[in-house]
Amino acid sequence: MSKMKIGIVVFPNITQLDMTGPLQVFSSVADMEVSLVWKDTTPVASDTPLSIAPTIAFADCPQFDLICVPGGYGTDALMQDEVVLEFLRKQAMGARYVTSVCTGALVLGAAGLLDGYRATTHWNALDILAELGVEAVDERVCIDRDRITGGGVTAGIDFGLTVVAEVYGQKTAEFVQLRLEYNPKPPFNAGSPLTAPKDVVETARANLKGARETRMGIAKRIAAGRKMTAH
Repeated sequence: MSKMKIGIVVFPNITQLDMTGPLQVFSSVADMEVSLVWKDTTPVASDTPLSIAPTIAFADCPQFDLICVPGGYGTDALMQDEVVLEFLRKQAMGARYVTSVCTGALVLGAAGLLDGYRATTHWNALDILAELGVEAVDERVCIDRDRITGGGVTAGIDFGLTVVAEVYGQKTAEFVQLRLEYNPKPPFNAGSPLTAPKDVVETARANLKGARETRMGIAKRIAAGRKMTAH
């Protein structure tokens, strides 16, 4: 049996944990072969001091069994980048699974690859995803047929384990979880707007307001363009 080919898109200003979470999970399964893909193989800057080196360029990519788009502020550019969107559309035609983590779902939405599907994303972008015509749901991981989407940032680990369970069964996923000692006990119950203190939520929303408004504007332009095309 051939290895499952997985392509994870990396790009400038990616949130590295969106990518490295599922990367670590997938790389723990011998039958999964992971490639980091971008337009070329020049290292890209993440939102941390860590730079990420793509392992293969778009033009050289095989047909992947699973294509994944992580998130980060760099997704604003990706949502408007026809080269990226067309690459994803072509891969989606032959992929077994089309997936994302965090705001990577907005890129899939911009490509039209979540039309008619339920999907999730970071809590601060759920209504932006809905603006793109997607049925946005507030879930840690959302499975809708061949679309699997993860919530914000750390949800990438849950997403990765969910994919492994879907493909190889729960026991394999449990082995990986144990191997990674993924046994989270956060020091604070502030990982969701539903549980975080009100003042913390207000501060977070205020800090993210500018970036959120920019991203919503992009989504509205994409949605308006689709309506014009449809008519």
